[in-house]
Amino acid sequence: MAIQKTTPRRTNAAKRPRKRAAVNRRKTYGKFANFFVPLFFVFGILVCLGVLALMGYRTVTASTFFDVKTIDVRGLNRASKDDIEKIVSRQTEKSGVWNADLNVIKTDVERLTFVKSAVVSRVLPDGLRVSVRERVPRVIARINAGDFWADEESVILGAVGKDEARPPFVLRGWDESKTEKSAKDNQERVKIYLKMLNEWQDFELARRVISVNLADLQDPQAIIKDSGESVTVSLGKENFAKRLQKALEVVANKGTQIEAIISNGQNVIVKYRS
Repeated sequence: MAIQKTTPRRTNAAKRPRKRAAVNRRKTYGKFANFFVPLFFVFGILVCLGVLALMGYRTVTASTFFDVKTIDVRGLNRASKDDIEKIVSRQTEKSGVWNADLNVIKTDVERLTFVKSAVVSRVLPDGLRVSVRERVPRVIARINAGDFWADEESVILGAVGKDEARPPFVLRGWDESKTEKSAKDNQERVKIYLKMLNEWQDFELARRVISVNLADLQDPQAIIKDSGESVTVSLGKENFAKRLQKALEVVANKGTQIEAIISNGQNVIVKYRS
């Protein structure tokens, strides 16, 4: 008699966990697709819109509508308007007003001799404005190349013109070496010169001085004229008006005899010509 072999059937309890896992996977995938697929399309649309906007922006700003047609330069007295206009035209030839690099234009303009600072601004749609603050000539410094204007910061600005109004006297002893020390010393020379000029004009003494020698900052000297001869007066570092007045009284009508005077203290020391 044959024995029938029976195969155990899977119960419904064993099938349920697998069905639930499959359903959960489908739900998770569906949520993922429902969230990220629309997000991907939105992102793509935004990128396309951004590219189109950028292309449109470049097209508009590079159009002839923004080509430079007017250059307004303000604040000029000595600086060259033509030089400034050439700088602006060169820097905006391809870029136009909208894309012009204002910092580059500012830097180039400030390299000009008489320009101390500059502010560059757009005047849309087709203009640029350059407002200049100039360096003011205060001193005539006598250097190897001749007489040159310098400002309060000891910047050499340019040669003195033949028909230009001049201060009563020039400054000698300028340090022409290009060092940090020379720049600092020259600023001190300008400061002393202006102090002398201010004091002597108040007492009408400036017209008696032809130059000041400030080569030695510890021994400022004035060169005066008397009886057709030059006389050197050492003044010390203060009371320039009082000391110069005292020296002028001593040297009066004796310029042919007196070579130098030291008038930097209570007593006046006279050095006679040999």
